[in-house]
Amino acid sequence: MNTFLKWVMVVLLLVVTGLFIYNFTTEGGLFNQPLSPKKTVKFEVGHLELEVFYNRPSKRDRDIFGALVPFNKVWRTGANEATTFETNEDLSIKGMLLPKGKYTLWTVPMEDNWKVMFNSKQYDWGVNEKMEPNWDPNFDVVEVEVPAITLDKSVEQFTIAFDNSTDDLKMTMAWDDIKIEVPLKN
Repeated sequence: MNTFLKWVMVVLLLVVTGLFIYNFTTEGGLFNQPLSPKKTVKFEVGHLELEVFYNRPSKRDRDIFGALVPFNKVWRTGANEATTFETNEDLSIKGMLLPKGKYTLWTVPMEDNWKVMFNSKQYDWGVNEKMEPNWDPNFDVVEVEVPAITLDKSVEQFTIAFDNSTDDLKMTMAWDDIKIEVPLKN
């Protein structure tokens, strides 16, 4: 074998060895699914375009609401980065005007109801170094309260979706055995 091919083989061997070492010495590794993967949900009907970006934590046999996510405290509504909600048209949410734009989404889970806040400030991360929400209530544009619905079946991974199955648009959030529905009208 000529010298050039030997060098190529050595370099490839070093790269493969480096990748395996990296995979086993880093928290998530290159080949492992992150614990709270990123998700973007888009919805379009007519001229209305909605988009939510969030991170999806998993239940992993933990108690969620009232434990991992305490009742009556602001939650970043997902994991890692602050969850964002974007609309290209003005919306009415339970009679309150949400002007078109991009917002961060915050919630206060309670036993029977949840508060949902659309905040005009963009935050780099969902929590600060003390693990407190990076939420400033002075930037809340809309705050609504919606009922918490108990599900018959547990949802393993936190999920935000849009439901327009009855021509009555809702943004839904579900995790563990709880689901909420935020009515949206344009």
